[in-house]
Amino acid sequence: MTTTLKSKLQDDLNAAIKERDELRSSTLRLTLTAITKEEVAGKEKRQLSDDEVLKVITREAKKRREAADAFAQGGRAEQAEREKAEGEVLAEYLPKQLSDEELNAIVTQAVQEAKAAGAEGPRAMGAVMKIVNPKVAGQAEGGRVAAVVKKLLQG
Repeated sequence: MTTTLKSKLQDDLNAAIKERDELRSSTLRLTLTAITKEEVAGKEKRQLSDDEVLKVITREAKKRREAADAFAQGGRAEQAEREKAEGEVLAEYLPKQLSDEELNAIVTQAVQEAKAAGAEGPRAMGAVMKIVNPKVAGQAEGGRVAAVVKKLLQG
């Protein structure tokens, strides 16, 4: 039987508890709770696919980044460091993020495709995002993608 991402998280949590790795075990525990919460949301309980579990992990990692930024701006460096560290633990389970060069190349190609289909100027944003999003799913944050698309459409 293939191991699912959720069972890998569970195994890693058990290992972290045995190693008394407080940061890792609390991060994984919170993430597994978020996954379980997602499974019981809606009309009936269901098992999440690995892709859905990845989306939950991505969302949790984003929360950690935003919290780290907020703590840093609020002058609470200790909490900011903790949030950053938790984000790094979660990043191990996410696909490798695209570099700026890779993202630019994908967006440039999408802009050309959209122009060929007749979309131009700022109104082409939606058309370009529709082309780009499936190609970068899970490998680049939406805000980062949108910023690159906007820059290339104006340029």
